[in-house]
Amino acid sequence: MSSDSMSIAKIQEVIDALLGPGGCPWDQKQTPKSLCDYIIEEAFELVSAIRADDQAETCEELGDVLFLLLFQATLAARAGQFSLEDVVAQNAAKMIRRHPHVFGDTVVADQEELLRNWERIKRGEKNGNGKENGAFDSLPEGLPPLLKAYRIHAKSARLNFTWATDEDARDQFDAEWKEFEEACAGPETDQKAERMEEEFGDALFTLVELGRRKGIKANAALDRANIKFLARYKCMEELARQRGLDLLEMSMDDKNRLWDEAKALA
Repeated sequence: MSSDSMSIAKIQEVIDALLGPGGCPWDQKQTPKSLCDYIIEEAFELVSAIRADDQAETCEELGDVLFLLLFQATLAARAGQFSLEDVVAQNAAKMIRRHPHVFGDTVVADQEELLRNWERIKRGEKNGNGKENGAFDSLPEGLPPLLKAYRIHAKSARLNFTWATDEDARDQFDAEWKEFEEACAGPETDQKAERMEEEFGDALFTLVELGRRKGIKANAALDRANIKFLARYKCMEELARQRGLDLLEMSMDDKNRLWDEAKALA
């Protein structure tokens, strides 16, 4: 048995003990659905650790995610639904099927052709009703909107259903932003707020595509901007504290000067 297999077996022993006689009452009350929020939370913590280049934290969070995935598979196995072996076998078969350029005789000229071939294979796979999957059926309903917008654009590009050039995409963004500004300037009506939100959404959706074309993932870029802002504001708070200043009472000009100092430090 390989060291990796032994590691998985060790976690499985822990889960079996938690769920067995004399185990943990909290764990024994969990269901596949009750674990969902924990899986999402731990996945976010893992992503944060990876983006922070924190190797020790990444190692720990990978363990937490792995534990929950094995926990989920164990509950399914105990309910007679499927086993961990089924999960692994199905996934391996799917990856082999979707990579004929690696495991078969298919030859692809470039990455664009590779991704189009991937989409063709996915469309050919059947869902639970025996019907061919739609191009966007695999998108999780609960995917965060910014990440979902990126995935929609990425899939659209593989389907050759996107703007022909970067300039065309930029023109579309300009048009969407103009419509948003027109909505903001419109008369005050019950529908104004709804229209502003709709037009802002259209502009944001198109902006995600502009970033994708430059190799930028909007969700990751915004997360980085959030982290940067929070770090700089925290620095501002520390500078104000050191000087006996109250940020809430400071003028905007003074805040901006403090912000410029924080930018140079964080």
